[in-house]
Amino acid sequence: MKLISEDSGPAAPPAWLRFGAGAAAVTGAALVGARAVDADSVWYESLPKPSWQPPSWAFGVAWTPLYATIAYASGRALGAAPTRREQRRLAASVAVNLSLNAGWNWLFFRLRSPRAGLIGTVLLDLSNAELIRRTARSDRAAAKILLPYAAWSLFATALNGSIARHDRTASSSNRLR
Repeated sequence: MKLISEDSGPAAPPAWLRFGAGAAAVTGAALVGARAVDADSVWYESLPKPSWQPPSWAFGVAWTPLYATIAYASGRALGAAPTRREQRRLAASVAVNLSLNAGWNWLFFRLRSPRAGLIGTVLLDLSNAELIRRTARSDRAAAKILLPYAAWSLFATALNGSIARHDRTASSSNRLR
């Protein structure tokens, strides 16, 4: 006789629900994050930026397909997760990741703190690694789909780190005057 456990039963919600939830979560994170961004502010314009920073329009061009891949990979992996428990863990990993993703904008732009932003983006990088690891357990192809997102986030960490380092140097120089 087989006992029914918490993880038994149909493991995958319908595709429309998985992909719809992924799209809604990503859209919500993008909107929440975008509310904090003011790339035209005097503060942001005055920050010392490295010569290798892409033009501002490139960020929207990059993030749009990256957000789409997060939604797609999440829906796909949730459908492949073998148990409800794994689905919940994967969904929680996506939720934490998207919260950190949106939170970076608030740390960097709203707090006007490249250092806080750097902490946020390092946490996002760690979350990306966890999300990819957890996704790979259910669907290796979905995990591979997340690799450009992780790579772009690492690039953003390097960019944020450069700005934070130069901003600290500029702030120290200004205090000496």
